[in-house]
Amino acid sequence: MHNASTYDQARHQARNELDRRGQSVQEFAKQHLLNPSTVYAVLNGQSQGRRGEAHRAAVLLGIKDGVIDQTSLISSTNQ
Repeated sequence: MHNASTYDQARHQARNELDRRGQSVQEFAKQHLLNPSTVYAVLNGQSQGRRGEAHRAAVLLGIKDGVIDQTSLISSTNQ
């Protein structure tokens, strides 16, 4: 994965981008069918976004490059 400073920079840029758009974390989470707690954890560095919903959040926030598996999206909406 990225080194710590690059990952921290990406997290700060993602937070700044949400601010620039005037979008709250709650709104972003709802828009992308994510748990707001997961998005906060990724933005705060409590989760590195390696798997599952945290991975999806990190990719959608632009914090990391990655592929989002559409089957995981479907299964998370059916729970």
